[in-house]
Amino acid sequence: MVRDLHGKTALITGASRGIGLAIARRLVDEGARVCVTARRTEALVEAVEALGGTEHAIAVAGRADDPEHQAKAVACTLEAFGSLDILVNNAGINPVYGRMIDLDPVAFRKVFEVNVISALAWVREAHKAWMGEHGGAVVNVASVAGLGPASMIGAYGASKAALMQLTVQLAEELSPRIRVNAVAPAIVKTDFAAALYEGREEKVAAGYPLGRLGVPDDIAGAVAFLASQDAGWVTGQTLVLDGGLLLKSGV
Repeated sequence: MVRDLHGKTALITGASRGIGLAIARRLVDEGARVCVTARRTEALVEAVEALGGTEHAIAVAGRADDPEHQAKAVACTLEAFGSLDILVNNAGINPVYGRMIDLDPVAFRKVFEVNVISALAWVREAHKAWMGEHGGAVVNVASVAGLGPASMIGAYGASKAALMQLTVQLAEELSPRIRVNAVAPAIVKTDFAAALYEGREEKVAAGYPLGRLGVPDDIAGAVAFLASQDAGWVTGQTLVLDGGLLLKSGV
């Protein structure tokens, strides 16, 4: 089967740059129309231009965990393109660094609100508006940080572990009409992850059997696969994208 997303529409959260924008670009390249969301209007305008203009993409600015934004983005997607076949929950935050035992509970709660609770809310909105009747595919962007101890980013790791469990739960509840899967990247070279490798990339990459860190296109290709009918018999799975990193940890 040759992957072909012509006639499909995707909504990607957190898609003004980095992994989210790479996913949007890959889906457009494979024939889909996309709605990209993020907080900054200016960055989204640039993203739409980079994706080929309004024939291929629209943008809706807002906070990923804002219910009004979620409803507006879904409504605008349906108004512009007539369907919502693919949802990619890419938006995520990691505003705290340090031992989890020392974290401010307010900050911890905010991480879960954006990384987990809002992901569920986006699925609920897409399900209510289109997917419940017509079917579709959901891909959640998790992290290898959710597969074991995540030194100094424990809240982020815990939220991504919860997102992977949410993936399994929704896959079971929404089958057979809606497939729900996840990807779990290791370090990908983006502004979001810069603190984990900047100034010492060669040293960090040496710990990866494939000899390099990830780039956004590595994640985009995997998401496109999971969103397509090439993965039509795949649901409830988390695809680890780590350059072989976990081979050394035994996870």
